[in-house]
Amino acid sequence: MQILLAVSIYVVAFLAVILAVYAVAQLVFSSGDRKGRINRRLSMLASGMDHQDVYSRLVRRAALSQSGGLLPRTYNRFCLACQQAGIEIAPRSIILGVLGLAGLLWLVSLSASRAASFSGGIANIAMTLVASLIISLTMAWLWISRRQANRMRLLEEQMPLALDVVNRALRAGHPVISAVQLAGNEMGDPIGSEFGLIVDETTYGSEFREALTNFARRTGSQDAHFFAVSVGIQADTGGNLAEILEGLAAVIRGRATLAKRVKALSSEGRASALLLSVLPILMISGLMLIHAEFYTAKFSDPIFWPTVGVIGVLYLIGWWMIHRIINFRY
Repeated sequence: MQILLAVSIYVVAFLAVILAVYAVAQLVFSSGDRKGRINRRLSMLASGMDHQDVYSRLVRRAALSQSGGLLPRTYNRFCLACQQAGIEIAPRSIILGVLGLAGLLWLVSLSASRAASFSGGIANIAMTLVASLIISLTMAWLWISRRQANRMRLLEEQMPLALDVVNRALRAGHPVISAVQLAGNEMGDPIGSEFGLIVDETTYGSEFREALTNFARRTGSQDAHFFAVSVGIQADTGGNLAEILEGLAAVIRGRATLAKRVKALSSEGRASALLLSVLPILMISGLMLIHAEFYTAKFSDPIFWPTVGVIGVLYLIGWWMIHRIINFRY
């Protein structure tokens, strides 16, 4: 039994190192590719790629069906979060990187606590593996959330400028799709590539309203939803689209000013919320990683698992209350 477990650890160590190196290489190459680039879509087109290949690469579709069970829906939401964060690495590569990091943490924990001698039993080894997965997933979630928030902030800052470009092009006599294409060519990322994708979708046969709806869903921005709804209403009822976009740009600028004030006033609360949400997970997982016997020794206690369930429910309730407190509607 000990020989089999030792061989399993060596195999996991080998796979973990390969996955970790692969994930680091993906990050390094994607970071180097972003330097000196203004609009990724235009750069890819200038390199000689076909329009359809550029569109397929920038708009990654979820590989699993939306009508599946919990796992396909979770994977689709993860793909959408990576897309909204502007992460150029494939979602499957991120998952492999997380598994590789978890494997490395698990092996370091086994080596540091001398659990490789299997004196603590299978329960301690399984506990350290669970802790490694939790820590790796938490770090990946923090990284993706940070990237998503930064990209959303930049996109909402660029949105009024892009609408101004579209507005001026419309007043100059350009059709609306040509005006959007002009804004996509003039603006940098992320709004430049996103407007270019709108043009690509209409080129491949989608309606302009549908392309705007996909743009709003792809970015997750409320301003993008306002843009899609405004154009959709104008298409149904008629009216001066240039004046509508001019008013929408003014509204978006006002919302951005209010949002900055709200974030400035609630910065302390948001920092406390992040600390209170992440710190318990990291502390418990760290203790599980370095001293698994602290928990495994209590498994036989009849009050242990009910207590764990109550604590988990209280944590979720507290997280939900904090989330409602720090998120304002404006």
